[in-house]
Amino acid sequence: MDLTKGTEKEKRDRSKKMILWFGMVSLLMGFAGWTSAYIVSSSREDWVSSLALPTSFYISTVIIITSSITYILAKKAVKEGNDKMGTTWLLGTLALGIAFILMQFNGFSQMVARGYYFTGPTSTIKLSYVFLIAMVHIVHVVAGLISLLVVLYNQYKGKYTRDEYLGISLGATFWHFLDLLWVYLLLFMTFVK
Repeated sequence: MDLTKGTEKEKRDRSKKMILWFGMVSLLMGFAGWTSAYIVSSSREDWVSSLALPTSFYISTVIIITSSITYILAKKAVKEGNDKMGTTWLLGTLALGIAFILMQFNGFSQMVARGYYFTGPTSTIKLSYVFLIAMVHIVHVVAGLISLLVVLYNQYKGKYTRDEYLGISLGATFWHFLDLLWVYLLLFMTFVK
């Protein structure tokens, strides 16, 4: 496929997609580095293998998976020309994204209540990794929420149609990436002792 061919709009759309994919690959490499460091650090003598993740982390996983489904339904509604339903599903995705973050912080509170801290005398290297990985993911979910707010704004302005919905597609792709990334991170922290 010759990337230099096509209309100016097609070239712009392709470049937007490529920028998103490059960004997601960069994020993936960062998290791969942290999870690799987690594995390498697990051979330390002070590594705690009996750490149980908070229940809120598992509940937040269900929430973020559900939010991916609502984003899919929003995109489908817009493609079918049902703008009102598209907006409703986007608002649902926003609410679920916020609920995900709140449940993550609830998980941090659960950990602190058990005496697990990010740093300090009662902290361990494993606890620091768990806090760090979850917090960095939350920062990226905030970026996803900002992109979702832009999508919602454009949806209210009527910028998306059956034939023109690239913004929703890009936002949904990033959101699904964040969803899958969290599922991977949770499974990783659950099973890599």
